[in-house]
Amino acid sequence: MREAVGIMGGTFDPIHFGHLLAAEEARRCFGLARVIFVPNGVPPHKKQYQVTPAQWRYEMVVLATASNPAFETSRVELDRPGPSYAVDTVQAFRMELGPEAGIYFITGADAMLEILTWREPRRLAEMCEFVAAMRPGYDLRRVEEALGPELRERVRWLELPGVDISSTELRRRAGAGESLRYLTAQAVARYIEAKGLYREQGIGLRRPSKPA
Repeated sequence: MREAVGIMGGTFDPIHFGHLLAAEEARRCFGLARVIFVPNGVPPHKKQYQVTPAQWRYEMVVLATASNPAFETSRVELDRPGPSYAVDTVQAFRMELGPEAGIYFITGADAMLEILTWREPRRLAEMCEFVAAMRPGYDLRRVEEALGPELRERVRWLELPGVDISSTELRRRAGAGESLRYLTAQAVARYIEAKGLYREQGIGLRRPSKPA
């Protein structure tokens, strides 16, 4: 039987319920056997803030996904040197899973607008299909126009319930000492508090001490 697997890459700084909801809805709607979360080791695109060390982001993803037996977390991008390119990650999973497996790369509709700036987007599209998660009422026209017909036919659209949560807002709240309850898993909120992540940062991040 052909196995279908979701790959959800991202910085996850920090992971939140929006990420988890997108993964679960993709799993349910497209009949995925499992969803593998892949935290970036070195995000390839420049961020407007200082990214939290990869090991801590990985540990937060492990905590957030532990209660769902269909979710896994991979270190493939942490253990691979250099920038974390989606095309390299999907190729690694394609080699592991074999040519018959269905691979669905789960991302946001806004990220699809930028896909032509990714490394080898057409080769990436040959190895997987994309699941683009969007809020109700999202205007697809600009995304479809940006993609063009060749890439557009490789995209599956996934409308999510009206959940508007961002990692940016979680970093702001944590930096201000505000509650993260109902925005991310309690285990993640406790981890952020214990490590003192995102404190005294404003919009950018202070540089935490290196993980042990």
